[in-house]
Amino acid sequence: MDFMTSKRFITTALVFLVVLNITLLGMLWWQNTNRPFQGSPVSVREFNRHHSFTTQLGLTEAQALSFRNLRQEHFRKVAPEMEVIAQLKKQLLNESLSGKPDAKKIAILAESIGKNQAAIERELALHFNALGKVCTPEQRNTLKKVLERLAARRFFGRNERWENSPSPGRNDCTTLPPSGEPR
Repeated sequence: MDFMTSKRFITTALVFLVVLNITLLGMLWWQNTNRPFQGSPVSVREFNRHHSFTTQLGLTEAQALSFRNLRQEHFRKVAPEMEVIAQLKKQLLNESLSGKPDAKKIAILAESIGKNQAAIERELALHFNALGKVCTPEQRNTLKKVLERLAARRFFGRNERWENSPSPGRNDCTTLPPSGEPR
């Protein structure tokens, strides 16, 4: 009996090849789903939104490049304000959780956060204006609709996330009902 034609050899080879194929397919699937994180979350979000604007507005290559440059410039402009807000929020949190919080200091910190946020909103309005100048009139109308949807989703999405998802360790005595009055 020839070894290459035996049923045992053929069965073993087929089982080995099937297992090898399944293993390789599993490794390929794992590689595609578990890619290492590259870059900051902002850069990923910027890229995804850029692509979304390009497809939704039907931008030409030159317009898409202008959009990308304007968005990068905008994020560079507001980055210092965002850092200041983050520091002020840390200070506000520290003061709020101290043994005897100073209401005056909390009010000053909150006002400072508001002023920085207002500066960011002004920059955002100027940014939208610059984006609109790159667009044709039809694209501008579509841009307006896209931005309105984003603004509504952000506003309502935040509220829904806080109201509908129970937080672990959430203490009912510290939460406020929708009316804003203590329970």
